[in-house]
Amino acid sequence: MRAAMNVSPIDKIKGAVFGNYPIIYLLSWEEDRVERMLFNICKSLPENRKYFNWTFTQGFRSVEGFIQNTQEPMKALEFVLRSPSPGFYVLKDFHRHLADNLLLIRRLRDCYYMLKGQNKTIFLLGPVLNIPIELKKEIYLIEIGLPGEDEIRPILEDTSRKFFKTTIQDRALLNSIVNGLKGFTYNEIQHVLNKVFYGNSQFTLGMLDQILLQKEQITHRESPLEFIYPRYSIDDIGGYDNLKQWLKMRANLFTPEARDSGVPIPKGLLMMGISGCGKSLAVKVISTLWNLPLFRLDMGAVFSGQYGSPEMAFSQALRDVESIAPVILWIDEIEAGMTGVKDSGSSPASRILAAFLTWMQEKESMVFVAATANRIDLLPAEFIRKGRFDQVFFFGLPNERERVQIFKVHLQKRNITADFDFDVLAKATEGWNGAEIESCVASAIIEAHHEKQPLSQAHLLKVISHTIPLSQTMTEQIKQIKSWAHSRALSASPGATGMTGMLPKAPIP
Repeated sequence: MRAAMNVSPIDKIKGAVFGNYPIIYLLSWEEDRVERMLFNICKSLPENRKYFNWTFTQGFRSVEGFIQNTQEPMKALEFVLRSPSPGFYVLKDFHRHLADNLLLIRRLRDCYYMLKGQNKTIFLLGPVLNIPIELKKEIYLIEIGLPGEDEIRPILEDTSRKFFKTTIQDRALLNSIVNGLKGFTYNEIQHVLNKVFYGNSQFTLGMLDQILLQKEQITHRESPLEFIYPRYSIDDIGGYDNLKQWLKMRANLFTPEARDSGVPIPKGLLMMGISGCGKSLAVKVISTLWNLPLFRLDMGAVFSGQYGSPEMAFSQALRDVESIAPVILWIDEIEAGMTGVKDSGSSPASRILAAFLTWMQEKESMVFVAATANRIDLLPAEFIRKGRFDQVFFFGLPNERERVQIFKVHLQKRNITADFDFDVLAKATEGWNGAEIESCVASAIIEAHHEKQPLSQAHLLKVISHTIPLSQTMTEQIKQIKSWAHSRALSASPGATGMTGMLPKAPIP
């Protein structure tokens, strides 16, 4: 099964045709793209097969024109059975007519047995998988993935010549554009490029940003995957030098050059620890540092039923990110999205977790999973087994040096350059997390604005004095998290102190 992952859609179809499967179900949104494949395959076969396609509104159509009185599904099957012509008979959206139609299901089963050896192939083409249980052994299923690099590059080259009179020469930029276009259908690629290139005489980096924004619009309405636009750099993280070193060492592993040289591709990273300590920010930074698109899997949407059953929605989301690869898949608060794992295995959450663990263990696609968790102890031990995640990082409360960095990051982001005593601020915020420091800076700015004064040390210290940090209100829970992480996770900080001081200073693997 693994070998089949790299087989092209055309070769999959040819294999099924040569295998003499009378009924083939093609799962795809792209009618015109799939039809081009089928037509070219049909014409390449030596038996001089004819090509027909059918819709409920018009009936069968061949190269010569429409064939009358074949609009009804039953009459369409009768036409296939009576036709003297060997060929491809493509039935669009036929799955819609099979629901609870026992007569039509029976006739389609008849077709399976009656068409054997006649060089006639029925293709059921549709965007939704709906195979009645009575037909599961008779129908051969092929899922047609979205266009890969081999199809995207010619579209990009043709469109570039159309607008710019030349192709894009910068190889790194070309690879970034191709990766940005993964996940679109053939038609969507053409629409996006036409829209982005229109009115321009040459390609600019700003156009790549526009392509990514189009991806956000399309994925958001079609799946529980949410595109996260890259806005953060590694300098936006205060501290966590162990994590930064780990990420920098792997920054160039998702390139064609690294892939061709056989360098192992990282599978994933699990970041757990105290709430508000920057796990989500770290995920967003990976996207920018590695120059890979980031998609957040909304587990709430998976379980909402909006995209079908939870198992189906989750499975489809994994297939979608694989079609976009190389990509980063972010699963936030993974322990909350996969609760129920300690039951008998009958709940949707349990089945989803089992499917996820298997996928993580066996996946060969260039999908890097960045999972974050506050209570990783709620998940079973096999979740963090080597072979699934490359590393587990613990995010503890920032030490004094890191708190200084965090204050500087948030003040610089707001273009505040006043002279502050950062050592005093860091000591005053002992036991604070990064989110609390960010909130402190924002509140102090509001105080200063209300007083019509520039931000000062006094404003920050006033807010600090009126704030009770999470480490005081949730002391026991934080101790439990830290205790679990001891010897199970690598500290994101090389010299963590305070409540994370007991973590081992392990080398970065």
